Amino acid sequence: MLFENMSEPSSEIPIKDVPLYKRGKVRDIFKINEKLLIVATDRISAYDYVLPSLIPNKGKILTQLSKFWFDFTSLVCPNHVLATDIKEFPPILRKYADILDKRSMLVKKTEVLPVECVVRGYLAGSGWRDYLASGKTSGVKLPEGLKEGDRLDSVIFTPATKAESGHDENISFKEMQKLIGVDLAQKIRKLSLELYRKASLHAVSKGIIIADTKFEFGLLNDQLILIDEIFTPDSSRFWPLETYEPGKSQPSLDKQFVRDYLDSTDWDKKSPPPPLPPDIITKTAERYMKIYTMISEKKSL
Repeated sequence: MLFENMSEPSSEIPIKDVPLYKRGKVRDIFKINEKLLIVATDRISAYDYVLPSLIPNKGKILTQLSKFWFDFTSLVCPNHVLATDIKEFPPILRKYADILDKRSMLVKKTEVLPVECVVRGYLAGSGWRDYLASGKTSGVKLPEGLKEGDRLDSVIFTPATKAESGHDENISFKEMQKLIGVDLAQKIRKLSLELYRKASLHAVSKGIIIADTKFEFGLLNDQLILIDEIFTPDSSRFWPLETYEPGKSQPSLDKQFVRDYLDSTDWDKKSPPPPLPPDIITKTAERYMKIYTMISEKKSL
């Protein structure tokens, strides 16, 4: 059963004993000495808005899938994870075990770099739109005649600005170098491509195409650290291998399903978004759980 461990959806995480450090669109982050506690709620965002509807188990799936991938890629790049087991958290947090279980990570606090590190193996989303307009994506020239969903001959790195509010903007690698320095930018590009290739091989073996994804990095004592979340339905574009057919939009096992629904409504994307219908909530939750079970080979959270 996909939802045998279904829990009541969580919008906010009530922890009174430690200060709230930051509230993102999906995650609530608390500061504990020089560490951070990242708690993934069941909120979902689209088009720079947090939707009024919650997706059951979403926060747990994001956390557990990120945990799987952080472990899987740990030899490629160090990451920020210190603990995901409540028993290893500071004692002050243990009375919140029911709230934090499976949806929280204790992590290192880093100096977050102001760049979204996007890797594309297939032509989709904003990469496809950029290509239609200019034949390029983030300054990378692509061959003529490509179709939507085409696999790229070479995986490409297409950075974006990391916006606190509003939409991230694609930038060229040269612009990224100006932002954070040439050596650091080159190191990040190399690591991002290695991470994508390693994860893509695993995903394909499980029947999943990772069309594109994004990473965030931070610095801690001059060491480059992989942070935030990796290869989740919020940060990646997942397609079923068995139905893949270039030349059209692909069926998705990620947040694109919600965007597609919103595109079908009369919402203007400038005002507060409407709630999601119950069937869209259920189908979204099913997609998130399906990608988790396929990738991790675990039947439940």
